[in-house]
Amino acid sequence: MAMLEIKDLEVYYGMIQAIKGISFEVNEGEIISLIGANGAGKTTILHTVTGLLSPKKGSIVFEGKDITKTPAHKIVGLGMAHVPEGRRVFAEMSVYQNLKMGAYTRSDKDEIGQTLEKVYKRFPRLEERKNQLAGTLSGGEQQMLAMGRALMSNPRIILMDEPSMGLSPILVNEIFDIIQSVSEAGTTVLLVEQNAKKALAIADRAYVLETGKIVMSGDAKELMNDDSIKKAYLGE
Repeated sequence: MAMLEIKDLEVYYGMIQAIKGISFEVNEGEIISLIGANGAGKTTILHTVTGLLSPKKGSIVFEGKDITKTPAHKIVGLGMAHVPEGRRVFAEMSVYQNLKMGAYTRSDKDEIGQTLEKVYKRFPRLEERKNQLAGTLSGGEQQMLAMGRALMSNPRIILMDEPSMGLSPILVNEIFDIIQSVSEAGTTVLLVEQNAKKALAIADRAYVLETGKIVMSGDAKELMNDDSIKKAYLGE
């Protein structure tokens, strides 16, 4: 059984249909990448899976439980975390306070402390800047904070929306290394990313979206060598 199963999903913004009956699945331990042009529906899918949008049709099943109508704050408690596009850190709060916000569904202080230590180990810069206001961090540091905050909920799966957006090439490499290390440590990853080359390089499988439909899917390395993918998304 897949960890996350999306079936016949349809999502509308008013009269406009953004997602047109898509189905896909994510298995435990995988990095799955959704690639496609701007406006293809990638972010809409993540927002629907995490309860921020309601689908008109279809179902979302997470670890055997139907979460289609479950509100966003309850979904976090089930073991799903979302790193939104544009980072969305709490600018007027410290790095430490932002991280603590990520653990709001948890009550065991010792366990939260242990997770915080793990996050600081993965992101040493966050520990160095733990008393600094999040709004004063660089773009790359804010992205690390958004990822660290999501990891504070101790998720089984983490959904990341455009983690490399607006970052320098060196930081992009660093962020992708971190995504791989998060996966290797046992967290399943569903990744939405404009940088198709980088996304396919670390993913196990990928789905290609065009105007709300999945037009291709398969092994990420095979898609990377597909001529139509190279032409459309890899600039080759």
